[in-house]
Amino acid sequence: MGWVFLAIAGALEVSFTTALKYAEGFTKLVPSLLFLVAYAGSAWFLAQAVKTIPLGTAYAVWTGIGAVGTAIIGIALFGEPATALRLLFLAVIVGGIVGLKLVSA
Repeated sequence: MGWVFLAIAGALEVSFTTALKYAEGFTKLVPSLLFLVAYAGSAWFLAQAVKTIPLGTAYAVWTGIGAVGTAIIGIALFGEPATALRLLFLAVIVGGIVGLKLVSA
């Protein structure tokens, strides 16, 4: 279940970063509340994941999911550039996430 919890924590990280963009410096109530709920949920699921996954691995995977997911959201929703080099380096992060999963119990 640790890896399931970690995947949920990562998805919630992408959710809270997206809500952060929409919150416009916490000046908009609903996105600000969504940020807080997703942030707390992400932390809770990460805390559950580290019960069975080494802390360093869990944290690296969590931040990797968040970084890649948030970059994809930035491209899809906010018109951020999807250059070949940017996509290459996102793929490198995904490779690191997969590698950590493969070498962890």
